[in-house]
Amino acid sequence: METEVRLFGRNAANDALHPLRQIRLFSSLNPRELTVVQALRHERRYLAGEVVFDEGDDGEAIYAILSGEVEILQADGERQARLALLASGEVFGELALLDQAPRAAQARAHSDCLLVVFFRADFMSLLETHPKIASKIALALARHLGGRLRQANAGARQAGHL
Repeated sequence: METEVRLFGRNAANDALHPLRQIRLFSSLNPRELTVVQALRHERRYLAGEVVFDEGDDGEAIYAILSGEVEILQADGERQARLALLASGEVFGELALLDQAPRAAQARAHSDCLLVVFFRADFMSLLETHPKIASKIALALARHLGGRLRQANAGARQAGHL
């Protein structure tokens, strides 16, 4: 008979949830809620330089970085301009949870990375089956998008566009 080893009140089940805890979008969820979300996640590995999604692709999922870096690029004439370099714990492609509009930019692995993917269909199902969890995620997403909008506005002010 195997015995579960517990050190300082921690166990393997809680440790398995640790990667989701490092993602701000899920930081307000308790362990039981994280377990529900854990069941919906898909992990994907990308090599440096590999495209996660292209500008113009259908937005079907949101991505969170567990390890590595992802750059967000947008076509600027003949070249691609880097909009952001994202690291562990950050999310991208978040508008896919809200609408099904085409991607506004390309996401490419800047280094080898491990991503967690949540599909829009799973989030819509979560709204029906676990509305409290979905509302916590939606509120965190709204705060995240608000922060991004404030950053964009501050940049536009500095550039003299506002």
